[in-house]
Amino acid sequence: MSIGILGSGAFGTALAIALASAGREVILWSRNAEFARELAATRKNTRHLPSATLLPNIRPTAEITDLMSAQAILLAVPAQSTASLLTIHATSLALAPLVICAKGIEKGSTRLQSEIVADLAPNHQIAVLTGPGFAHEIAAGLPTALTLACENSQTGQALQTLLSTARLRLYLTADIRGAQLGGSVKNVVALACGMVAGAGLGESARAALMTRGFAEMSRLAMAMGAKPETLSGLSGLGDLALTCNSAQSRNFANGFALGQGNVTSTGTTVEGIATAFAACELARKYGVEMPIANAVAAVLDGKLSIADAMGMLLTRPLRSESIAGEP
Repeated sequence: MSIGILGSGAFGTALAIALASAGREVILWSRNAEFARELAATRKNTRHLPSATLLPNIRPTAEITDLMSAQAILLAVPAQSTASLLTIHATSLALAPLVICAKGIEKGSTRLQSEIVADLAPNHQIAVLTGPGFAHEIAAGLPTALTLACENSQTGQALQTLLSTARLRLYLTADIRGAQLGGSVKNVVALACGMVAGAGLGESARAALMTRGFAEMSRLAMAMGAKPETLSGLSGLGDLALTCNSAQSRNFANGFALGQGNVTSTGTTVEGIATAFAACELARKYGVEMPIANAVAAVLDGKLSIADAMGMLLTRPLRSESIAGEP
């Protein structure tokens, strides 16, 4: 039996290396046949993870049918690509659990990744793998702890055993909604923290944004039925702390570039951009105030400058500090 990974970007490749290092047979699928051949020939992912080498028990492929024997299939494509991928390939996949690795909310529909999978691959068990982990560190075998969310306890325990390694520790929860919202909305907060850092507004401002951003993501998640302890765990607070404090974070780096007045690169996936707009839509739908997410969306949309956005946040009415109540 093998583990299939749909997506040969940095995170998909890193997970392939981590699992292969633990002796698993891994099939790493790329939608680009030429790139799959390059991976097989060079054993290097020079585009997305150049520091790592593919182990012999990783088989790159562009043939979706090669995953038919997979015991589990990890969805490691960008969040905005999940629907198109499953629309094309869902009927060609083995009836194995689908483990969502993307951290994002679909722009327009505001669907969580699990809702997309449930709509387009309804016969599959669904799990979510999320939390504070950089791809290059996972590939290098550095200790990493992540959240594995699955509503079916038997499937969750089986996946926890299958996907955990000596250096990749998975903590199980049934709160699939909370795990996704924490992992998604923290990217929006990371964009805000990057903007503040790039604009030279200081570490105090960044700490305040992180803290109030955590309150925002917690309010939205709880309004949507998530458990508060999930947001306080690896998939919420843990991921937030990593992403908002490191230039290695794509979302923080993108925000930093914007804060410095630079045009940002579109060559890499920055999940927080689309998620900022989707989170604002969800906030309106559930009657939750999210001033930081609204400010980020306005900056990204060209409606506010970073200085004006910061001024708007600082002139909001004074309130008591709260997570569950008003911001």
